[in-house]
Amino acid sequence: QLQLVESGGGLVQPGGSLRLSCAGPGFTVDYYAIGWFRQAPGTEREGVSCISSSGGSTYYDDSVKGRFTISTDNARTTVYLQMNNLKPEDTGVYSCAADPAYVCPKSLYEYDYWGQGTQVTVSS
Repeated sequence: QLQLVESGGGLVQPGGSLRLSCAGPGFTVDYYAIGWFRQAPGTEREGVSCISSSGGSTYYDDSVKGRFTISTDNARTTVYLQMNNLKPEDTGVYSCAADPAYVCPKSLYEYDYWGQGTQVTVSS
């Protein structure tokens, strides 16, 4: 059973930056497509970004294109979400999820493993 843990969340002012991390024992990006999701209070969870198991393909929601970047470390055991120029509407609980597939899933329901999430609050 794959366990994922997110870290790096916190409180930041609008225009600031945060880098989220997703990792877990026995986890390697080589065998999973990894997605980042967020959920604001009173809203449904939405997809933010995804990276394929090869790292060759990435996905970004239109709301974060040009501001967020998904990547892996050299050992390919950690997935990052670099978030720049943060906006108040980026506030929410950010979770990473893994799907044992080569390409990014078309639906969040295809992800098999989920982390508990880390809170990101963008406020002045």
